[in-house]
Amino acid sequence: MNILFLCTGNSCRSIMAEAILNERTRIHQAFSAGSHPEQQINPMAVQTLQSHDIATENLCSKGWDNIPVMPDLVITLCSDAASTPCPVYLGNVMRSHWSMTDPSKINTSAEVQQAAFEQAFTLLQRRIDCFLQHHPEHLSPPELKTLLDKCSGLN
Repeated sequence: MNILFLCTGNSCRSIMAEAILNERTRIHQAFSAGSHPEQQINPMAVQTLQSHDIATENLCSKGWDNIPVMPDLVITLCSDAASTPCPVYLGNVMRSHWSMTDPSKINTSAEVQQAAFEQAFTLLQRRIDCFLQHHPEHLSPPELKTLLDKCSGLN
């Protein structure tokens, strides 16, 4: 299953989700993109991934028109992206929204911002682990939708 994680800037949440899922499984392939991609990945996202021994070498911020395959599943991560439609070329794919705050928008001390990135990482890890432990590749579309809703509700 090809899974596309989308958020606005593709500089932290969707990048971390891509890296976490690809680190945890070879059955599924994760990609990430943004509707308005940043020029680079947020350094704190890279630092957070590396602190958990997750590879970051091949990660880059990109737009949703630069995805190499047609996704089977699109998961939006922006706290306000649920109402943002996916691009037309994605066609008829399953969609889910895993709302979460953008840790890069925390404008305070470096320690508090790093804690926000760690919290985002932990939430993504919890949701992705929930998703994977239920073997989504064996689920019917209604069962998969139920699982995605369950994972979305985790905090």
